[in-house]
Amino acid sequence: MNKLYVGLGLALLGTAASASDTGLEELTIVGSREDARALPGTGSVIDSEQILIEAASDINKLLKTVPGVYVLEEDGYGLRPNIGIRGATSERSSKVTLLEDGVMIAPAPYSNPAAYYFPTTLRMHQVEVLKGAPLLRYGPQTTGGVINMVSTPIPAQNSGRINLSYGENAEGDLLASYGGRAGEFGFLVETAQLRSDGFKDIDRSNNDTGYEIQDYLVKLIWEGERQSVLFKGQYSEETSDETYLGLTDADFDDDATRRYGLSEPDEMDNDHEGYNLVYRLALTDNVNMSVTGYYNEFSRNWFKLSGGSSYISAANEGDSFAQGVLDGTQDVQDLQYKHNNRDYESKGVELNFDIALGDHQLAVGGRSHEDDMDRFQRSDYYDQVDGSLVYTRTEEPTGSDNRKEDADALSFWVTDSWQVTDALNLNLALRYEDVESSRVQYADAARTEVDSRRKNDSDELLPGASFTFDLSEKWQLLGGVHEGFSPLGGGAVENEDPETSTNWEAGVRYRGPVFVEAVGFYSDFENKTEDCSNANPCSNGATSGSFNTGEAEIYGLEVQLGANFDLGEFMVPLDVMYTYTDAEVSEDNEEQGVQDGDRLAAVPENTFSLRVGLESNFGWDNYAVARYTDEMCVDIGCNNGGGRFDSTDDLFVVDLISRYAYTDSATFFFKMENLFDEEAIVSRQPDGARPNKPRTALVGVEWTF
Repeated sequence: MNKLYVGLGLALLGTAASASDTGLEELTIVGSREDARALPGTGSVIDSEQILIEAASDINKLLKTVPGVYVLEEDGYGLRPNIGIRGATSERSSKVTLLEDGVMIAPAPYSNPAAYYFPTTLRMHQVEVLKGAPLLRYGPQTTGGVINMVSTPIPAQNSGRINLSYGENAEGDLLASYGGRAGEFGFLVETAQLRSDGFKDIDRSNNDTGYEIQDYLVKLIWEGERQSVLFKGQYSEETSDETYLGLTDADFDDDATRRYGLSEPDEMDNDHEGYNLVYRLALTDNVNMSVTGYYNEFSRNWFKLSGGSSYISAANEGDSFAQGVLDGTQDVQDLQYKHNNRDYESKGVELNFDIALGDHQLAVGGRSHEDDMDRFQRSDYYDQVDGSLVYTRTEEPTGSDNRKEDADALSFWVTDSWQVTDALNLNLALRYEDVESSRVQYADAARTEVDSRRKNDSDELLPGASFTFDLSEKWQLLGGVHEGFSPLGGGAVENEDPETSTNWEAGVRYRGPVFVEAVGFYSDFENKTEDCSNANPCSNGATSGSFNTGEAEIYGLEVQLGANFDLGEFMVPLDVMYTYTDAEVSEDNEEQGVQDGDRLAAVPENTFSLRVGLESNFGWDNYAVARYTDEMCVDIGCNNGGGRFDSTDDLFVVDLISRYAYTDSATFFFKMENLFDEEAIVSRQPDGARPNKPRTALVGVEWTF
């Protein structure tokens, strides 16, 4: 592929990027909540008000209020989320398109999309979710949905804010920003600082189980009469004492916040830097052009125990030796602790034209993109002696621990929002993806001997169409169909086909004093695949490459309701969400060991959320947020002969938030997470049962100036 990047753009479903309340442009794909309720597809907007009210720093909690979104928790803090949408399952969020300000933000979106990096939620102004045929404007993952994280916009006037909170387990969050304008120029500087000692306790150790995160952001803008240039630079660092090692079920029941001493050395260290440059030009009154260049680097070293699942599985089956190893009462040799060290690079250019032609709003553009991953993972070996770990040796990496993967991709798209009549809006979309990926694996640490090579080349033409039809001023029908695509990644072999699907949705909206939307969805997969990783091993046990399970069907119903009730001195905002999903293999596949009717992994049958407030006219507001997630299969087919260790638990959690506006510029707040201290096994992959976050209280203050 041509290494000279051609192509770019950011567009809003066939229109230009929306303007914020400050008058400066934000890089959005949906816009406001009102815009989401008129889409020729389906979408949701978690706006700045919700993020502020909920004092949110965990993306999992925010997304649990969005219909059609599935979240598989891992660490209790949302550091490395596992997010799925409709037909896109949730293995390390690799099946959904992740954007920050409209730019792909996964470490290597085509070759290695697993979200070991995710933007810091605390510094986000808005979160958008887009589903249905209009998502073909974005990619590469086009099956279930797109998530766009919108960062803090540059303010129209010189101003700043500080948001500070502190809670149990020394959990502290700080968000501070300052920005403004001087003539045609504008700027913003911002930092997010987060820390916690963690809520787990390690056997025979005083070490923390929390994290420290530093995130820095700079934005500069110049706006002329018909053109503008926006620069954004971001840098972050994270150190988190996280592990893959969970607990046996018996130990979980006894103390869910326990961590075995074997996991004491485990630690994630990573850093991310990213740069975007956006140029916009109004060529005519009806034609706008945008060009974006982007570059992202991400490096991580997750030092952690390997192979802990064998001890967990054996202990769950009653093996006393394995339980003794976990408890530290049994000596054992050659415990492997791997430096899961990887470097990622992602870069590209997009070009987009937004064209108004009478009743048509067109977006035409393309993107040239490259990304790669370099994996060089040494292993340290320890013996456990009298409950202590004793270092013995280090081995250099070979085979799958010593490899490079890359992908070159060329994308083109055209969308047309056509106002056919006053009542009928038709949205047509066509996307083309051409992806070349490769892997080279080395047999020696010096990388002088090649162990194996892989390559894959795939191209897909992805059409879609959707519509809205106004039955009356308040009632609206919507529907659509589109082809879904998920690239295989750098580990794909020649002639292996990418995941493809046909995706349908249809529903009705009522936009009166109460907003109601009910939408049914159906995804038909010719070849459903799982992306394999250490974090989410595939159903066949593989931790790299992909696992193709064949034909599958996912269908369900999304319902949401929103209203504001006036009770005199009080206002009661109410938002309700419910999603039902049936996700199953639809044809026997003897080669892969799955059969018709097997439930797919990591998809809950039912999810529910309720957000309700009591807002006063004297500055004291109170809110409750309830979230329910049904149990999920750990591997495909837990419903057909699976045992107690093959699924997670269901979980219902309630958070309470109380806010008091002391002055126009200062607000104090109190938050109680998991009010009833509910406890559940929210994950079993890769190495045992892991809990949700227990009841935690925090206090904070918001100050604007």
